[in-house]
Amino acid sequence: MNDLLRRALADARLTEAGVAARLGVDPKTVHRWVAGRVPYPRNRTRIASLVGRDEADLWPQLTVANVQVEPSGIDILATYPHRWAVPRPVWHQLFQSAREQIGILAYAGLFLAEDTGIMRALADRARDGVCVRILLGDPEGTCVAERGSDEGVGESMAAKIRNALVHYRALRDVDGAEIRLHDTVLYNSIYRADDDLLINPHAYGIAASHAPVLHLRRAEDGDVASTYLESFERVWAGSQACDLSCRPRPADPGQARNTGS
Repeated sequence: MNDLLRRALADARLTEAGVAARLGVDPKTVHRWVAGRVPYPRNRTRIASLVGRDEADLWPQLTVANVQVEPSGIDILATYPHRWAVPRPVWHQLFQSAREQIGILAYAGLFLAEDTGIMRALADRARDGVCVRILLGDPEGTCVAERGSDEGVGESMAAKIRNALVHYRALRDVDGAEIRLHDTVLYNSIYRADDDLLINPHAYGIAASHAPVLHLRRAEDGDVASTYLESFERVWAGSQACDLSCRPRPADPGQARNTGS
């Protein structure tokens, strides 16, 4: 958080939306600046003029180091050696912070479904207008069976999904929350809240809970986070609605089947 910039905006009685309108940028961009990202030089100059301060007063680090401004492409906020090493508050903060989109792509995601605090957060976010989309593996699908075999757990993978679906019944009557089943080779589990993503890459023969996790933030179109968001959308497009009884509903006649890679 850039507290110097935040206080300067408050003193000048400027909101993030107001700054965005004056500079002709997206309000999310201004939010990122307040959150700590350093703007391009032209925007730094214009912001300093708006609040009546010197640039050095708002970004003192620029006077002592040659930092990269407005980094493009990869924005990795944190890495964890294993999914189980991600602190529980990180998961809660991720979903509670969402204002537009929550997306979960996994085979079972049982560790989330068993967390009543996270389930409550998902329901609350959906009721507040956030689009909550959950993609779980089809317990009758071939890809789930193959994953169970790869991990050496056999049919317990499908059993975990059925168990998770029982917990997700709490979202059945919540408007804005939708659960679907997919039958795809899952290279990564994806947990999304707006532009923040926790990515859990899968490794052959290793349980997802023991694989690493990357915390990414989408900065611009075409960056690393955007690649995972596109992957989520492709799986969603080929998934089937679920009635939460562990059975997929019949697909709509016009629904495209995911041929994924």
